[in-house]
Amino acid sequence: MSETPAPEVRVAVPADFEAVAALLAELGRPAILGGPEEAAHRRRFANYLARTDAIALVAERDDRVVGFCDLEFRQRLNFLDEQAWIPDLIVSEDERSRGAGAALLARAEQLARERGCWGMGLESATWRERAHAFYERVGWTKGGYAFGRQLGGRPWPPPPPEQGSVAPTANV
Repeated sequence: MSETPAPEVRVAVPADFEAVAALLAELGRPAILGGPEEAAHRRRFANYLARTDAIALVAERDDRVVGFCDLEFRQRLNFLDEQAWIPDLIVSEDERSRGAGAALLARAEQLARERGCWGMGLESATWRERAHAFYERVGWTKGGYAFGRQLGGRPWPPPPPEQGSVAPTANV
């Protein structure tokens, strides 16, 4: 049996909005497609893509967006160079373990190195054990805990899916 070739990774464009929004909903984020705020979210996505301190990537296979990763460059005190931060990394359920997550992370790392970043970081919900195993497999190390406080009644990070739910159990 031959291995599946890695998908193509490219910079996201405004036309990727629907695919990215659907992937983020699959991750447990609010579903915004077809909702009353879709136009506002579409504008926000286009504005995000125009930022000079962020890059959004998509992975495509057979002309279909199958993964998304965004990368922000942030200043940390006592460091002259930036840290690369990954707010979102998601691969569609049917594409997991087929190379999209690894390809997205490799491209994100390449971009961070080109920009002179001193390191990279991301967060992952405690219950996403499959994602944690993936990060360790591709050379990332667990370096701490993330803490949060909800300020608007919106759960964060998204809670684990209920038993019998069709929601995904890992983000890569």
